[in-house]
Amino acid sequence: MLSTPVSGLTILYDADCGLCVHLRNWLLRQPQLTPLRAVAAGSAAARHRFPELDHARTLREITVIGDRGQVWTGQAAWVVSLWALAEHRPRAHWLATPAGAPFVRATMLAAAKYRAARGLGTAGGPTPPAAAPESTAPCGEQCAAPG
Repeated sequence: MLSTPVSGLTILYDADCGLCVHLRNWLLRQPQLTPLRAVAAGSAAARHRFPELDHARTLREITVIGDRGQVWTGQAAWVVSLWALAEHRPRAHWLATPAGAPFVRATMLAAAKYRAARGLGTAGGPTPPAAAPESTAPCGEQCAAPG
């Protein structure tokens, strides 16, 4: 799955999203084979540590940064987050295959729907539901279902 060795990962998460905070807490509680750190997306700390990133985009979709400069977004970011966990690495390898991809896509779509229903995932923070049409996934095309 990874071509360059990774000895640590930083997950950028939306601190204004209850689901994102819950998932961050769950990830950090798991036994880790590769250390995970979490930084609020769009925060001063994230901007300072990763000045080259599009920080508005990191608020719309999960972003994971490897300690060697690798960047994963959307579905790949979720899979690499699971890859870091002792109990979930075998599952992450499977999710990275064509057979596992539909499960990752479904998970991402469910999260996008949750975030859209709460007006989350925009660069400027929460927006009223009327400003975010149901057909627009907050994570852009990264979690959109084909067809």
